[in-house]
Amino acid sequence: MGQIVDAIFFMLYGSAAMFSLSACCYLLFRQGKAFAPDIKPPQRLCRWTAAFFASITLSHLWYLPIYFQSSPDDLMLYDLIGGLLDCITVLPISIAVMFTTLQDRRRPLWPICVIAAPLVIALALCISRRSNDLLPLVYGYFLLMVAALIIYMTVEVRRYGRWLRDNYADLEHKEVWQSFAVLIVIMFGFSIYIFEIGGPLYEFVIQMIDITLVCYLLWRVETLSDLSINMNETEEDADTAEPSGDNDTSLSIRNHISPLLEQYCERPQLYLQYDISLSELARRIGTNRSYLSKHFAAQGITYNTYINGLRIRHFISLYQEAARTHQPATAQQLAHKSGFRSYSTFSAAFKQLKRVTPTEWMQLSES
Repeated sequence: MGQIVDAIFFMLYGSAAMFSLSACCYLLFRQGKAFAPDIKPPQRLCRWTAAFFASITLSHLWYLPIYFQSSPDDLMLYDLIGGLLDCITVLPISIAVMFTTLQDRRRPLWPICVIAAPLVIALALCISRRSNDLLPLVYGYFLLMVAALIIYMTVEVRRYGRWLRDNYADLEHKEVWQSFAVLIVIMFGFSIYIFEIGGPLYEFVIQMIDITLVCYLLWRVETLSDLSINMNETEEDADTAEPSGDNDTSLSIRNHISPLLEQYCERPQLYLQYDISLSELARRIGTNRSYLSKHFAAQGITYNTYINGLRIRHFISLYQEAARTHQPATAQQLAHKSGFRSYSTFSAAFKQLKRVTPTEWMQLSES
């Protein structure tokens, strides 16, 4: 029975390693896309994710000698070496993947090396001494690091969500709240490795976590739109940013943004275009992202709220016209004609604005 279990485990172990290697090669050398072929993913995220998949494959290689050791001392040594190599590769690269998923700004990656350094040093000392006397310190530091990362990612994901709503009308293929869930999975996997939770079953659990994580990250990378801001746009905004003392030109632009929005966005129904961004709208009305963003902030709304408000108003107009002329129309059809790419996004925006679902509102309108 034990030999059968061992055979099944090694099959799963090898499959997880080969699957992660295949995913790495796919991201680096693919000609097409398995998911969402019309979406251009961030290349920087693709490269870091491929590196993460490669690190998972290598991790399987340097832990493999453990399963052929009979001496407790050799088993401990190879386990420490595997942990050290994981802290040099898998751990920092996984954090880098989380950071690069957030595209509001390019976060420096050197702090990752700083926070991983104590783990590397402590494990290196354990290996040199052939002793695990420092492992309690390693465990304690690891738990503190996980807690700090979870807090940091929670704050950054929320900030990223606000940035999206300030700059984009359509949030499909842009939101990354799942990054928080992925961080939890990665840290859970490391915890299983370090603390060996669950007895003999933990080896099977960690392989399933690896396979599931690779599948998720492949989907996440391929379905996430590239939102990197063009450097020329950023420099243009910096050049035209408002100085500390208001001049006549900047004051005139701010005072005329509302009429410009009405003339170039609301009357020609520019808001019906899919995925129109704050930068594009600013160009259409003859101002820049900074002025336009401040205009919406002064009104206590986001760019996303403004565009979706216009779209919902257009939806109501279409529905009322259909009801007046007795033309059959579904909420999904009217939402699509109103500029919403997906009905779920429309439904959430409608409920946020009207406090009822589209179906409930339509029923109330008919009564």
